[in-house]
Amino acid sequence: MSLHRLLALPIATALLVASSTARAEESHADVAKEVNQKLVKLFGSGGFKGLASYGSGIVVSPDGYILTIASHILDTQDLRVHTHDGHRLHAKVIVVEPELDIALCKIIEKVDDLPYFDVPEAAKKPVATAGTNVLAFSNQFQIATLDEPMSVQRGVVAAYSKMSARKGVTEAPYNGEVYFSDAITNNPGAAGGAFTTRKGELLGIVGKELKNVLSETWVNYAMPIQAKIEIHNGDQVRTVSILEILEKKEQYKPAPKREKQSYGGYTGITLVPNVVERTPPYVEEVAPNSPAAKAGVRPDDLIVYVDGLQAISIKDYKEIIDSIRPDNEVRLEVRRGDKLTTLTLKLEAPPKKPK
Repeated sequence: MSLHRLLALPIATALLVASSTARAEESHADVAKEVNQKLVKLFGSGGFKGLASYGSGIVVSPDGYILTIASHILDTQDLRVHTHDGHRLHAKVIVVEPELDIALCKIIEKVDDLPYFDVPEAAKKPVATAGTNVLAFSNQFQIATLDEPMSVQRGVVAAYSKMSARKGVTEAPYNGEVYFSDAITNNPGAAGGAFTTRKGELLGIVGKELKNVLSETWVNYAMPIQAKIEIHNGDQVRTVSILEILEKKEQYKPAPKREKQSYGGYTGITLVPNVVERTPPYVEEVAPNSPAAKAGVRPDDLIVYVDGLQAISIKDYKEIIDSIRPDNEVRLEVRRGDKLTTLTLKLEAPPKKPK
């Protein structure tokens, strides 16, 4: 090999390393600044151990419609919104579609010039394939308030596949395709954030904190904006989608709840009589040596949350418990006097009825 070729090798290697370093250190500051203007921080119900009172939302119209993930923070009469420029506003919940785990909110104050994502236009593009470089924007861990920018994470689409996850020990309502990411995106407060390309093009909505029911590992996923699901109730079939929610807004009617399979998990709790439509789930009796007794549940306890899901009424409580299999642990947040207490009990198979 000639001398000038030998001398050229270190130079070529240095250029290659420099080029790789430049790609690795590529800044997404401009994209982040643009996307951040189309996001809001949400503040609502919650605020004690295990239940964050903050979340994220995506602005989907100039007059203040906000798309987010359905969660406990929306169960409030005082849903607050912080925009990118620091304005503190109030919002109301317009639609909650449990089958998609999606909610649409609207800023109450008059606004008409908010930067926003054109979701119908973005949905015309094909879904991103595995290996696509992506960014995730959210208010995880409440890093941002007022005009502070959202958190930004960089990663790739690890897979686009069916969802098979759960919240606590209850199954996730949506079981269609989602984006799985190699970035740790689904932290407290992240639900409802934006999942975009490296150019800031909207791909999906960052989901909740969920576990994979097959591997018992936490899932980092985003709901695609093209998400839709078929709901079967007897002979009736209905397709619900994010686009339909945005198109109809106030006129949208959520899909009827599907009949849930009852797994018959036994707690040993007897609630007060269900005499009105929304009777709160107060504990009337606790069976001796039952899972509830072993966990320390007491008569007159008010059950507020079951595995992070709000139980406003006896009906809500029973629906959640009926979806939990025996031998699984469930976390109850109960109000005892003026304090909230966390209790964990392991469900058992229902006692056999005497013949």
